Amino acid sequence: MPLRQKLNLNILLAEDEPAIANVISKVLGETGNAVSIAPDGNTALQMALSHTYDLYIFDIMLPGMNGLELCRTLRKSKDHKPVLLLTALGSTENIVAGLDAGADDYLVKPFKVAELMARIKALMRRTAGGFAEENKLRMADLELDLEARLVTRAGNEVSLTSTEYRMLEYFLKNPRKVISRMDLLENVWGVDFNMATNVVDVYVNYLRKKIDKEYEPKLIHTVIGMGYILKDT
Repeated sequence: MPLRQKLNLNILLAEDEPAIANVISKVLGETGNAVSIAPDGNTALQMALSHTYDLYIFDIMLPGMNGLELCRTLRKSKDHKPVLLLTALGSTENIVAGLDAGADDYLVKPFKVAELMARIKALMRRTAGGFAEENKLRMADLELDLEARLVTRAGNEVSLTSTEYRMLEYFLKNPRKVISRMDLLENVWGVDFNMATNVVDVYVNYLRKKIDKEYEPKLIHTVIGMGYILKDT
């Protein structure tokens, strides 16, 4: 996908460093996007609640309400527009904290323009719902309703974060197939992550606790040296 392909998105950027905000705004503007800039978390929240955006880009270290709090607050208000977090901290713990807050992806500073554009394009492809062909996906007594974005196991509703939901959806669309960590990185997060992190294993464990721990049969299985498989036998 060419770097300068027109995206035509309405984007809210929350960034307190004017130089960084101006560079990002300029780059995104050159690809046909309208960018609104908020210098702090409280301003960003008010803008998000009073206007409609296609995408949010939040720095984590914002004055007032930080990026994590901002993301959590928007998710509680039932705003599920994609969120890309910017962070100077690239450890697994910090990445997971951002994703747990409801973010869809993260980007570690400093980053290249090409990587920023790749993340945005991947986010918008994933949230467009382009590969959802059926209303429901099932494995044993596990069911995922694509239209309602509802997950149940044995009739009990299972609460998932947006990342856990995408991971489960990918597993259910590829039943009884061995899925590598790279497959999950590319299809759940959209672009290559640093393979030195164990973010995939962390999220598989999160998912297991929610859909397998209290139920039989266990559905997510480890294939040593290869990845994971979703199966009911």
